[in-house]
Amino acid sequence: MASSAPVVGPAGPADFARIAELTVAAYAAEDLAPAEYLPQLADVAGRAEQSKLLVARDLDGGIVGSVALVLSGDFGEVVESADEAAFRMLAVDTAARGRGIGAALVRACLDRARAAGKRRMVLSTGDQMAAAHRLYRQLGFTRLPERDWTPVPGVDLRVYSLDL
Repeated sequence: MASSAPVVGPAGPADFARIAELTVAAYAAEDLAPAEYLPQLADVAGRAEQSKLLVARDLDGGIVGSVALVLSGDFGEVVESADEAAFRMLAVDTAARGRGIGAALVRACLDRARAAGKRRMVLSTGDQMAAAHRLYRQLGFTRLPERDWTPVPGVDLRVYSLDL
């Protein structure tokens, strides 16, 4: 099972509780987000209204990863033009890491953004998210330091981009 590629597809309302559990656990496990951000990570229904939720499923159909793809609107946060897309809240079950799930979710976002006519993918990520930074570099993303930002004091986010 560890060598099987995850199946990535859209999430539905029945998946929201698992997505919330997985996302909060993934961020909290490594102290990747301040405690006051955890309720936002748990608000899957809220982000489903502002993005396209994708999930990665294992062979048994269990959700092992999730991401919010933003093709329009303010939820993208670092998006500056209509030809850009973003993704947020990428999370992989801590027990399933190292199996290509994060990469599969990012590739699914890239494919859907291209299909929607977008020309660039942008994202922001915390300084301490070293594994995510490695993944983004491996997939061809480059830093866009002029867009780095601080949403709240003490939280510094790096921006990466990839031309589609």
